[in-house]
Amino acid sequence: MTGNAQRLVGLAQLSLLNTAPPELVGIAAQAGFDFIGVRVRPVTPGERPYNLQPGSPMLRETLSRMRDTGVTVRDIEFLLLDGSDQRDAWLRMMEAGHALGASTLTVAGADPDSARLVNTLARMTEDGRGFGITPTLEAISYQPVASIAQAAEIAGRAGCRIVVDTLHFNRYHGPGAARQWAELHANADLVPLLQLCDGPEARPGSREELVTESRSERDVPGEGEFGLAAAVAALPVSLPVSAEAPSDRRVAELGELGWARLLKSGVDAVLARADSLQLTGTLDAAAAK
Repeated sequence: MTGNAQRLVGLAQLSLLNTAPPELVGIAAQAGFDFIGVRVRPVTPGERPYNLQPGSPMLRETLSRMRDTGVTVRDIEFLLLDGSDQRDAWLRMMEAGHALGASTLTVAGADPDSARLVNTLARMTEDGRGFGITPTLEAISYQPVASIAQAAEIAGRAGCRIVVDTLHFNRYHGPGAARQWAELHANADLVPLLQLCDGPEARPGSREELVTESRSERDVPGEGEFGLAAAVAALPVSLPVSAEAPSDRRVAELGELGWARLLKSGVDAVLARADSLQLTGTLDAAAAK
């Protein structure tokens, strides 16, 4: 579907958060995506919940549309690990993910006790083996686990993996760009998925603004200043990428399918540029910008 022979391209649920999974499958297929990510558990009280537990009507409809279109589910989300006992929640998520054919479950680290977080993730990882699902720890710029280095160190101890989101990669307020690039290179083997969006180079000034940008104000890949082609080129050519770019304003303007198609064209342009960087050997120069 993608036109990129070696790389699968997906559409993340957050890009169309209010679109139920069965409809998301159809929109992804029409826009040319290979897979979707599915939010099987709401993150905020105001989110629309999607019941995808085994036996549910929505699961049956989603699986039917997947069979009809060839679109698959690669990742499920989202659990914020805050130090409380959330095993029942992740087991239910894994049941839904297994039924959908997902292979990863995205989590974030909000627990300030790193030893406890490692233990939680290790237990999740052990539970996930029975479902064919691996937890992936996402570094989020406004949470305690905010950098690639932090996420990789914790994941290495827990036996799980990490997912890289280019928004939070660019918004991390720590060591300079060269250090971040070195961390991404060094931990490429832990990354099963790269989430793509774009935005201005300037970092929002407050945590509240970071949260707003993350959840509803991202740009189309290739339209901003994140240097996405270099991020893609820094990772294996076969690594799947997913468009995770919510924008309430532009979905209202373009409609769900129009937004999905714009995201797909943006991702394709970024991938073409990444291929060019790899062919010409200009990755280091691009990453330094």
